[in-house]
Amino acid sequence: MEKIIEFFRSLQSPMELDRALTAIGFSLLASIIVYLLYQFFYGSRYIGAGVHRTFIIGGPAITALFLGIQVSIPLSLGLLGALSFVRFRTPVKDPAEIGFILLLIATSIGAATNNYVITGILLVIVFAVLGIQWMVRNRFSLFGRGTLMISVDQTSFKELETRLNNFLKERLQGVRLESMSVLDERVSLNYQYRRKGDLNWTAFTSDLIQMANPAKIEVFVG
Repeated sequence: MEKIIEFFRSLQSPMELDRALTAIGFSLLASIIVYLLYQFFYGSRYIGAGVHRTFIIGGPAITALFLGIQVSIPLSLGLLGALSFVRFRTPVKDPAEIGFILLLIATSIGAATNNYVITGILLVIVFAVLGIQWMVRNRFSLFGRGTLMISVDQTSFKELETRLNNFLKERLQGVRLESMSVLDERVSLNYQYRRKGDLNWTAFTSDLIQMANPAKIEVFVG
């Protein structure tokens, strides 16, 4: 075992092995915590893009990238060039997922820069805030709102927009458009509405698809 450690130490590297192992190990632990936070506060109640499946691998990978580019400016420029070839085709279906992605990136960078205390404080604060939101979500009308996400191709959206708005106003109470994004010639719409316990979502979805015909739409309800 000692010979193996000596072998790794003998490899030429601008960074000490102990620091690299500590940073990547801490990043892995933080990624697992972010994954559990996602599953507990979000994953069991909403339909997202499944970004949490990359957390455990993504966190240490981001940390390793930042450890590498810290020691060389040419490496950082080369990394930007390499990442320019990467194109993600799976859209983030809920803005809430962006928060977890940013949290993962923040903890990974914190591990790479040896800011372990700040990273730990960040995780504690996020856990506390999400816990408070989870406990009071049903006590105030502000938290009695649901999420409706609709995805439609960009060409059909121009003709469908007016009919879609009228349909949603008739079927949902307090509906309002929160955000809109365009990716790969598809328009993704995120609506907020006031929850109703007696709403028949099967009939709602069927009528929505029929109203949008011949356009093909995707519906996600939270």
